[in-house]
Amino acid sequence: MNSKIFNLNWEKFNYKDPEQRKNLAGALQYYCALPHKFIPDRFANVQEFIKTHKQVQEFTLMSDGYVNEKAIDIIQKFHLLTDYDNGYEQIFDIRDFSGTKAGGFDLAASRSGLTFREVKPGEKLKVYQMAAAKERVYFCYYGGALGWHRQLFEDGDWWTLDDNAIEFRNKAYSHRAGIYYALLEAAADAKGCCATIAADCDDCDADARSIATSINYAAMNILTNVANRGYDLNPATTQFIVLTPLQLRGRVRYALGQRMQAFSDSERLIDYNFKQITSMMLTTTNRIMVILPGRTLKIGYRMDLTLFDDFDILSYTDTVAGWMRHGGCIGDIDQINCITLSEESGSCPDASYNPQVACGTVPGDTLEDLRD
Repeated sequence: MNSKIFNLNWEKFNYKDPEQRKNLAGALQYYCALPHKFIPDRFANVQEFIKTHKQVQEFTLMSDGYVNEKAIDIIQKFHLLTDYDNGYEQIFDIRDFSGTKAGGFDLAASRSGLTFREVKPGEKLKVYQMAAAKERVYFCYYGGALGWHRQLFEDGDWWTLDDNAIEFRNKAYSHRAGIYYALLEAAADAKGCCATIAADCDDCDADARSIATSINYAAMNILTNVANRGYDLNPATTQFIVLTPLQLRGRVRYALGQRMQAFSDSERLIDYNFKQITSMMLTTTNRIMVILPGRTLKIGYRMDLTLFDDFDILSYTDTVAGWMRHGGCIGDIDQINCITLSEESGSCPDASYNPQVACGTVPGDTLEDLRD
């Protein structure tokens, strides 16, 4: 049986062979490094990795766009679909520090007062000194471990081995994403929101137009507040991110598609260039954020998901420990505005963790319980 994520045949794998265990560790490292934004040094000369990494970055970027059929085919062929949220990488300016010895980076909030004026013949230009308050952003370590009990190899439980590796990678990158979504939410909490919009179930168009108008205002307010901060802005071309919780995804998508008149060629109601990103990691589910991406929203990746393996004789387990190191900050809170929306009402059955099986007994429920 071939592994669905590793380039090996499980039935020919001999876990007692140190060389084969080493190859498995290398394959796991290869698999875990594919979603990283930058190519790790250890794979910089591996052409197969470079090609596959490019496909991951091109076809699995988290957004509210639809991938084409070719993209889906490639994702399925290489099992590259990322089951974690990486939309934040479109919001922050991310730098690669993996080849350095840096323990962090400095963010300078520069203010020069620089202006251009007429200079008459014989006059000298005035030199404006840069005044900047520096903030140090440190790279922190984050880690987790995966244990493969050797009974899995002895019993040929290959599906569990593959699934564990997939879950390990997804949780590592999901944890990193959660840190930076929390940072964005903290900034929104500190600043406060522009407007509160109640859900209007009687007139969907009126609700959408209210949301669109508020999103326009939030973007205008950002442009006005940061106009003299050297961010290279143009109202006609500057892109904003509308960061949306899952609960509001449909209403915001509908709002961004609103038009001035009731025909398809009419101009859109929105005034600026918006891109919607939906995340399930946002803890405040009735708030959207309008964000000017990049600029002072910075992240540094010091170490990608790096694995170390060992055999624990006391637990009869091959253990793989994964470590990451990164740090980030928001230097200018005025790059973010938020809007509070009332959540739509609805109900569904309560969640249940009991598995449904084709034969055998479902834990926790008897047939009589189900009939009741």
